[in-house]
Amino acid sequence: MSSPAGSEKDLLISNHLHKRYGDESGGVRLCSIVEENQDNRGQQKLSTFFGVIVPCCLSMFSVILFLRMGFIVGQAGMLESLAMVVLAYAIIGLTVLSVCAISTNGAIEGGGAYFMISRALGPEFGGAIGLMFFLANAASSALYIFGIVEALTSFFGENGIYEIGPSGIPSSYGWNYLYGTVILLLCLVVCVVGADIYAKTTFMIFLVVMVSIASVVVSFFAKKPFPVGGEGNLSLPNVSFCNNVSVIQYAGLNGKTVHENLYENYTIDYTNDIKQTFVTVFAVLFNGCTGIMAGANMSGDLKNPSKSIPLGTISACAITFFIYILLIVLITATTPRVLLQCDYSFLVSVNLWGPFVAIGVFASSLSAALSCLIGASRILFALARDDLFGIVLRPINRTTHSGNPLAAVLATWFLVQLMLLANKVSTIAPIVTVFFLFSYAATDLACLALEWASSPNFRPTFKYFTWHTCLLGFLSCITMNFLVNAVYTSVSIAVLIILLVAIHYRVPQSSWGYISQALIFHQVRKYLLMLDVRKEHIKFWRPQIVLMVKNPRTCCQLIDFINSIKKSGLYVLGHVRLGSLAEMPTDILSVHYQHWLNLVDELGVKAFVELTLARSVREGTEQLLRISGLGGMKPNTLVLGFNDNQARQDTFKLVGAFAPRKRTGSKLSAVLHSEKAEDENNVFSECDFFPPPNPDFDVDANGEISVDEYVSIISDALKLQKNVCLARYFDKLNKSVVMSDKSKVHYIDVWPVNFLKPLLSNDSFIQRSASDEQKPSSYFDTTCVFLMQLACILNMTPFWKKRTKLRIFLCVDRSHSNIVTPGDQELEEFLRTVRISAEIKQVELNDITESLSNENNLTIQVPSKPEEGQQGSNGDNLHATQTPVPQVEDKPLYLSRINNLIKSQLSSTAVTFLYLPAPPPRERYEEYLDMLTKLSDDLGPTLFVHGLYHVISTTL
Repeated sequence: MSSPAGSEKDLLISNHLHKRYGDESGGVRLCSIVEENQDNRGQQKLSTFFGVIVPCCLSMFSVILFLRMGFIVGQAGMLESLAMVVLAYAIIGLTVLSVCAISTNGAIEGGGAYFMISRALGPEFGGAIGLMFFLANAASSALYIFGIVEALTSFFGENGIYEIGPSGIPSSYGWNYLYGTVILLLCLVVCVVGADIYAKTTFMIFLVVMVSIASVVVSFFAKKPFPVGGEGNLSLPNVSFCNNVSVIQYAGLNGKTVHENLYENYTIDYTNDIKQTFVTVFAVLFNGCTGIMAGANMSGDLKNPSKSIPLGTISACAITFFIYILLIVLITATTPRVLLQCDYSFLVSVNLWGPFVAIGVFASSLSAALSCLIGASRILFALARDDLFGIVLRPINRTTHSGNPLAAVLATWFLVQLMLLANKVSTIAPIVTVFFLFSYAATDLACLALEWASSPNFRPTFKYFTWHTCLLGFLSCITMNFLVNAVYTSVSIAVLIILLVAIHYRVPQSSWGYISQALIFHQVRKYLLMLDVRKEHIKFWRPQIVLMVKNPRTCCQLIDFINSIKKSGLYVLGHVRLGSLAEMPTDILSVHYQHWLNLVDELGVKAFVELTLARSVREGTEQLLRISGLGGMKPNTLVLGFNDNQARQDTFKLVGAFAPRKRTGSKLSAVLHSEKAEDENNVFSECDFFPPPNPDFDVDANGEISVDEYVSIISDALKLQKNVCLARYFDKLNKSVVMSDKSKVHYIDVWPVNFLKPLLSNDSFIQRSASDEQKPSSYFDTTCVFLMQLACILNMTPFWKKRTKLRIFLCVDRSHSNIVTPGDQELEEFLRTVRISAEIKQVELNDITESLSNENNLTIQVPSKPEEGQQGSNGDNLHATQTPVPQVEDKPLYLSRINNLIKSQLSSTAVTFLYLPAPPPRERYEEYLDMLTKLSDDLGPTLFVHGLYHVISTTL
């Protein structure tokens, strides 16, 4: 159970810790991080305006502002249009609050939303959402390029507003793909040059777009009423949808027009022949508001991301919101509804100089495509840098000397080029919106989780949010997803789950921290406080076990076996290291603990690990029994390995634990700490840390404890009111044999008989009736019932339930006619009452009892049910007939015959449960352990059990 301190391995680990985590190491590490961040900031040049406000504004304007605002007002009317804008900005505004909170809680690196989500929710969620967000940005770039191509053919193609030549520019699938390729190539050139030229380009485009918007606003005030359509005017695109009216009078600012456009009038969209509703129109409007992450995507190129992202994003939302509201009001007050429903490009007709609108459409779409392309490349580079997808993205983790992720830019360009083959806006638009909304929902969820976890280190400088805003934002985004397209949303959820699972099993442990651990801690603490030990009831009893382990390399099967009988209870692997902290330069158990956790992961058991330093194993075991667990989850059972001179086996080899194999991506692939390279030579592998048993070592020199200390541990546990189990021969437990040998039934044998009672007290394990009038009834004391309960729990676990049966042995003596023994019917009634399904097998004790009676004049007794109030601490009958104790020279014969009796039943036994009596006075400790040894010699996997509590309820 323990091994002595002071070994060379302990000294090496201690020096390793001292060297690595000395007094000044924390300060040196912190300084290096600060210097590294300062160096990185020196390469990041974009300010709040150029890096956040401009990209966000351009992404949120796009073609919606110039070509769909009339459609929205014409269908929904002014009141519902304003309500849609307010609702859309309320949804994205809630997400903006979450973005601001997360971005002001620490240093933000490249990757924008992906970086924030992954560092908050962990690599699994961050990687899955990050990949979807990357695809959303790439598809959005293709979508905006489609918009430019459609605007080109609409304005300059055949029958276009500004038709070039006799038939305009050519328009076909091949030509449209060529136009899109040229536009994408132009975006690629800007992205390849770097973030600096990108900022200058977008600023120039931003000025052009703002001039175009200003021209539209001025035109509404300056333009006088005039006819749209007919000779000499721009023709209406589809006269049939205008009740065959070819000329419509533009009204200018007019109160009557306001009244006509005030309420909704949903009709058919002439571009797709679909009847419009509030939901479909709102989806169109919302698609133009999904650019709030454009600035966050540039986080790696900002001077001060924590300041720029919240300030710039909120400013961009305020600017675009004001412009959308202004245009809705002006369109309502100036333009007849019939014109709004028949001509979505009416702004060209009413503008003082029509080309301003065309320029605004091209500029805003080009900037949005450029923003999405460079944002997608930054997200892809962040995914590759974090190595979440292994070799697939590893070649992309390359940058130029200036830090531009060139490989990521080229990979994103190639993907967008493939997407251009779709050549349809309607095919990509819903997918883009759904993926964006998932990333927004994940951002809200990340902020919500951080807030609910109540972590002291979550203290963002941005204060204008609560968990209510995070939850409402999350629910709003998910709801909008299903409104936009329920099928795409359902498929996306399935893909998201697959990505979560794949990344979980592929990616090693990260040093980012896991919000799930903080949430679990918060909830567990809350429920532990609610778990009141004063409300415990026998109906809900379960084993809470501490298994003391000296070297797990010699007892893997026992660790797994105890895991099977814990029945969802507390399971603690306890280990005592001999030594004193005062004599060590640092605590060596901190390194030990990591290896033990790796062991738990490798064996797949649901156990906690508790390690302690003590001057003796007895003292350390007492410490663990007292302090293990928390609140209402305290151990009630101690399990010890058997103290004998048997040679130990290397059970790592028997169960294949830590066998050489590729473990990339498993939990065990993470090293002791996040910094690997400089310390890998000093970190022990588990096979080196847990030494194999050496048969050449003397037992005592190898750390085995004395008999006196071993039995004293049992006695101490009983004083502490803990049940005790002793496990022997579990290194011989081979579950594969039980699993593969289907030709015979395997049994879990239970012997609810105290075979040592005649040797330790004045009683024997079978009681003779004192007279014919006194009729004893069959009765099992507390230990017998506890023993059967543990065996029943084992038989309830899936592995043992399918492959074994529970068998209880009923010991009878037919050699004396005046002996009353419990019969099958009584035992069956008892088992039926306690709901234990078991096979009962009678075993005759004639030879054993006759031999002992003849040689020692020993009276044999049957356990009888005690009168109320006459039960001992273990339920033993206090009215048993007093008989002489057998002499010492007779005990080997008696124990040998009992041992042979049990062995005669072992042909199909998997595990044997035996009764463990309480230890006798200290002077008989060696005799006590010797009797247990002789009783269990060569029985195979055997568990001695001693119980102190009633653990079975017979009532509801």
